[in-house]
Amino acid sequence: MKLWKVLGIAAFAGVAASGVLVARDQRRRAAYTPDQVRERLQERLAEASKTAG
Repeated sequence: MKLWKVLGIAAFAGVAASGVLVARDQRRRAAYTPDQVRERLQERLAEASKTAG
């Protein structure tokens, strides 16, 4: 019975930790202005074009 309790606590901790990571990533993405997003997308497109051909 203790094993199941430990596994449950570990699963809960894992879900909480992944939620923290998702929230942090979302805040980082939300900090960009639309112009910054556009510039980054254009840079990525230019890099992809160089490697593709």
